Amino acid sequence: MFLAMLITKASIHDAKEAEELILSTRPEGHFILGDEGYIGERLHDSLKIDGYILWTPYRKNMKGAKQHNKRELMAIRRTIESVFSVLKYYGIENILARSVDGFQQTVEIIVLTYNISYILQRYGFSFFN
Repeated sequence: MFLAMLITKASIHDAKEAEELILSTRPEGHFILGDEGYIGERLHDSLKIDGYILWTPYRKNMKGAKQHNKRELMAIRRTIESVFSVLKYYGIENILARSVDGFQQTVEIIVLTYNISYILQRYGFSFFN
């Protein structure tokens, strides 16, 4: 389920905005999973000061990758990637908006649709009982 999101230009790297997004939402847990794009000491160190531990998988060719990339954490990463697949299914990659506001609204509708679907599935609600 999504707690927060931030839309930026494609030219802005995710890691630059990640810290602000994390600190503005203040997630309850102290462990944050990132993808390979978040490998970098600056972000790790900055979040550590605020009490968060950022875990990112190592690339396969990096030293110590087999020990670092634990199976349980990689399974959680796969779950996150499957959420991205669902968002793609809902059309998040093919938004044809005429304005920034239209784009934002469409993204918010897609995320809301995903969140409602997630809650209905999680609590076993079915329209066809």
